[in-house]
Amino acid sequence: MARNILLDPGTWFSVGCRRRPTGWLNWLITPFAAGLAVFVVLAATVVILDPWQLGAIFIMGMMTLAFLTVGARAGSDTKKPSMIDWGLSLTSLATGIYFAFAAPDIVERISLLFPLSFWQTVFGTLVFVLTIEITRRTTGLGLTVIVLLFVAYNFFGHMIGGVLGHGYIDYNHFLDIMVFTTDGVMGLPVQVAATYAFLFVMFGTLLFYAKGSDFFFDFAAAITGRRPGGPAKVAVVSSALYGMISGSPTSDVVTTGSITIPIMKRLGYKGTVAGGIEVAASTGGSLVPPVMGSAAFIMAEYTNIDYVDIAVAAILPAALYYVCVYSQVHFRAIKMGYGGLDPDRIPRLLPVLKQGGLFLVPLVALTVALLEGYTPTMVAVFGSASVLAVAAVKKKTRIGIVLFYKALAETAMRMVPVAGACAAAGLVIAGITMTGLAAKFAHVIYAITDAQVFFTLVIAAALTIILGLGMPTPSAYILAAVLMGPIMLDLKIHDLPAHMFLLYFAVMSAITPPVAVAAYAAASIAEANPLGIAVNAVRLALAAFLVPFVFIYGPELLWLGPIWKTAITFASAVAGLILIAAAIEAHDKYCAATWARFSLAAAGLLLIAPFYASLAAGAALAAATIALNRRLHRAEEPAGG
Repeated sequence: MARNILLDPGTWFSVGCRRRPTGWLNWLITPFAAGLAVFVVLAATVVILDPWQLGAIFIMGMMTLAFLTVGARAGSDTKKPSMIDWGLSLTSLATGIYFAFAAPDIVERISLLFPLSFWQTVFGTLVFVLTIEITRRTTGLGLTVIVLLFVAYNFFGHMIGGVLGHGYIDYNHFLDIMVFTTDGVMGLPVQVAATYAFLFVMFGTLLFYAKGSDFFFDFAAAITGRRPGGPAKVAVVSSALYGMISGSPTSDVVTTGSITIPIMKRLGYKGTVAGGIEVAASTGGSLVPPVMGSAAFIMAEYTNIDYVDIAVAAILPAALYYVCVYSQVHFRAIKMGYGGLDPDRIPRLLPVLKQGGLFLVPLVALTVALLEGYTPTMVAVFGSASVLAVAAVKKKTRIGIVLFYKALAETAMRMVPVAGACAAAGLVIAGITMTGLAAKFAHVIYAITDAQVFFTLVIAAALTIILGLGMPTPSAYILAAVLMGPIMLDLKIHDLPAHMFLLYFAVMSAITPPVAVAAYAAASIAEANPLGIAVNAVRLALAAFLVPFVFIYGPELLWLGPIWKTAITFASAVAGLILIAAAIEAHDKYCAATWARFSLAAAGLLLIAPFYASLAAGAALAAATIALNRRLHRAEEPAGG
């Protein structure tokens, strides 16, 4: 078997299967995962560890778990690890133990001044190799190839002439920076994953175990279930609500999609369309405060912008995202004649609030803690504590010792892909830092765009989306931030809009094919092609790709300006997105003609642009298009009659 795994090319070019061990293996892995979660909680709240030591123990612990729970390839055994898996897992464990004991000496040494010892070289090399392999298993070929290209640039870039060349870097120099400083594998992304990203995932897991997701679904069904396309709208609203506390598109799809996708299919939606709706709706969850995705936490650390400021700034862009998706779902339901949910499946709002309204308390607790200025780590702790307190009120939602133990282990399991991606991102960041590539990259971009803001933004958006094609959101964001962030700041773009722009497009990595992680999660539920699901999701969120350009040119959308300007910009953007959605879906006779669709789309674009002249032109064009369309149809009615 080991020979086949090594020789089969599919081993190296696929994402490994997720493994849920049973029997004695489960009894071995679950305590380890729960223990790792306890370590993270203690390190975040009670025990003070050096950042490098915390990152080293955390990432090696996650790798120990990952090699047993993620197969070498898609076709690996889903229940039993191979001998290679065991070997890699035990190697990760041994490396973590070495770092735990050697940390005091490693932390005190001066990088590049003191040479690496024999054992430091051995275990440093193991960390590098293990990071590459876990990246391949958890995120696939895209990010792995990018990491290897940057590694190759580190070693051979001195042979390149011109602006992209750099000085010679030997192996010890490379290994020292990559492993034994907080610029590489143990750097910013892993530090974030080992602290509040982990704790916020734990918050979402506890809420799931307390059946909080059932409340959000019932609440969404109560307010939208009777409308045309009711199940689809329930998917949009429930995903937005659940996204507020999960911050994970994949988790959102699995939790809410397991209910909404089958109902949509029974109503007549194709599997790819039903999955696309759920994926588009779930992806926006990473933009919805108070709990946004891991990339938002990395943004807070990288930019030194308070997380509360990021969360507040994200409110209106997230609302616009869901205006876009909801509008297209609505217009498509009208065009296709889809009705609402069966009346017997629609709960009444007041009983829903009475039964589960207490689950709004954790959201309030998170929001209050953020506004009071607590660190994101403590905000997550307060949120988790409030979930446990609220769940204890009723017997059916109570989280006992056994369930809490399972929730801790599940949190560590959910963090496996994130930890792998963060470690790989650390390798890329260190490579960029060592070679000074960011500044050199800026020269290339300025040569292409002539330092024009709009064209630079287009390149930034395209680069982030391309990065997102082959890697998860945190990695796509941090690479784009390192490469494009300084360029955008040089062009006098405020740091909050600049990085929100990159974050927004990085979030789209969950739906952009060919590697649309959320689409693959929905495929098994919808029993449909994941690529078809991703294409439908992008189509539903198409207008949302315009929103980041709005808050670059109109930063008042991020509350950076007077309230009256914020209100005007937001209202005009809402109107513009609705017009674009109507043009895309062509839902009735008044926007079915090609000229009318193009005219409405143009009016929508003018309304979205945060300039008063374009607002007036867009409003006039929309009014003229609608009036002319109605007049033409009234003129045709007598003849048709």
